[in-house]
Amino acid sequence: MAVTRRQILAGTGASVAGIAFTGALADLFSGAPAAAAPRGGYGPLLPDPAGLLDLPAGFSYRVLSREGEPLRSGEGPVPGRCDGMSAFAAPRGGVRLVRNHENRPDARHPVPHTPGLVYDRGGKGGCTVLDLDAYGGVRSERVGIAGTAVNCAGGPTPWGTWLTCEETEDKAGTKGYEKDHGFVFEVDPAQPHRSGAVPLTALGRFAHEAVAVDPHTGIVYETEDAFERPFGLFYRFLPDRPHGGPGSLRAGGTLEALRVPGVPDLSVVREAGTVFEAVEWVPVPDPQATTDPIRFQDFGRGGITHAQKLEGCYWGGRAVHFVSSFARTSDGSGATHFGQVWKYDPAARNLTLSVVFGPDTDVRLPGESPDNICLAPAGGLMVCEDGGGAQHVYGVDLRGEVYAVARNRQDVGEPGAPEWGEFAGVTFSPDGSTMYVNCYDPGTTFAVTGPWR
Repeated sequence: MAVTRRQILAGTGASVAGIAFTGALADLFSGAPAAAAPRGGYGPLLPDPAGLLDLPAGFSYRVLSREGEPLRSGEGPVPGRCDGMSAFAAPRGGVRLVRNHENRPDARHPVPHTPGLVYDRGGKGGCTVLDLDAYGGVRSERVGIAGTAVNCAGGPTPWGTWLTCEETEDKAGTKGYEKDHGFVFEVDPAQPHRSGAVPLTALGRFAHEAVAVDPHTGIVYETEDAFERPFGLFYRFLPDRPHGGPGSLRAGGTLEALRVPGVPDLSVVREAGTVFEAVEWVPVPDPQATTDPIRFQDFGRGGITHAQKLEGCYWGGRAVHFVSSFARTSDGSGATHFGQVWKYDPAARNLTLSVVFGPDTDVRLPGESPDNICLAPAGGLMVCEDGGGAQHVYGVDLRGEVYAVARNRQDVGEPGAPEWGEFAGVTFSPDGSTMYVNCYDPGTTFAVTGPWR
């Protein structure tokens, strides 16, 4: 059954949106404290006089970084297209933010090519690292990796590094690139030169979106956001050094793709709470996609399972959760939906459709096209919306309430045709006191504080 959503008050006073989930909603919050999850959100969003970010009463934001302004390191301007991000604890109560930049060859503000951190001289993407002090002030801002391409999302590792993902399959000799792209790279936020710019080739070459690492086994789960049929796959990487540690993923391992027997396309599954027992993992024939992209390769009898717009991915409790942002029959999917969240339980070897998002009644309001996703420290889920119209960060609590947390007010459209850039990279400080989030365009990184419950 698809999720239904009560109409919220239109305009700047948007308030709580009720949402009726079927299935086990608690699946989404495995490992998060349930009792502290806020009920009904934090109230209506108030117009920001500065025209940047609307928040509920009692909340405030600080702009940490803006595209085009000078990097504090002096390496060049702040790159644009801010995307996936994670927060790590730093000495003396500080925080380190590692931020992706989804830059293509036409980027107006590419990631500066800092010596020792460049993978490909033709690449415009990469990561930057912001060091914040205990009071939230920016101490430094520098390049973490450069010369990569279309760095979309990624994920943190249990050993304190960031895995940044290239969402492209472009090869050397195309678009000005000197090397193949479509890899995952490890970034050490404390010492970027220690990790360098080395692709983790064993994790496969495809249009990566996000990753999540099982802290118990070191297995890396990966989503693929392919833009044309056949759509992407859901992968797991079995490392040869399962106990992890910086650089451990360079030791190699085995890449496999998820097969749900009898289900070639996850979009056709409509009922939240549907469980597939004993799903299969099939070795990838050619992880480097030397001839054919992985999703085109022959996986033998039974084929493989595809899904459109596989995006956010996170580990919660004993399971990995991943998002299909939407699916459309007009694009070639088997069915249309407005967002799914799936859960894979490694111990039980089963796959569950936890949530289906319903059709939107007003594009100014939250409720469709979930993208980046994270667990809130006080319980619940935070989701970046990437649909039409106004763009929100919204929360979901254990009772099934969805509520707006923030709305982007930066209009990047044409006169008479407003358009608002998507949110990305939502994450929390280690102590849970601050939410960090990016506006993709114009590239802006915000720190949001207030009465988080």
